[in-house]
Amino acid sequence: MPIITIRLDEELHRRVKGRAANAHLSISDFLRPLLEDVAFPGGRYAYTGQDELLGIAIQTYALIVEIASVQQSPLLVERAIANAGTLMRERGLIDPAAETLAGGRSALFGNREEDR
Repeated sequence: MPIITIRLDEELHRRVKGRAANAHLSISDFLRPLLEDVAFPGGRYAYTGQDELLGIAIQTYALIVEIASVQQSPLLVERAIANAGTLMRERGLIDPAAETLAGGRSALFGNREEDR
């Protein structure tokens, strides 16, 4: 079985070691399910350190959509939705099956008639 070496600061190592000990597991056995979840997320998004910035960008697009809606600019709204969808699709944040079910409209922005 391959071995992975990961450098941790002392505090994080102490906390992981303590959690593993409380579960009566070795550190390897404690962390293995977490690594498996990241490697095989079952269609779920594996969160990274960039998610906060990505969330801010998505919220910015949502605000632009609201502003454009108030100004009665449907073309601007559609472009913002398309751009946000492209960015999210590239990062695996949009499930293509959900998007297909939503009639090509991003599931993030809703698909109810009153949302259009």
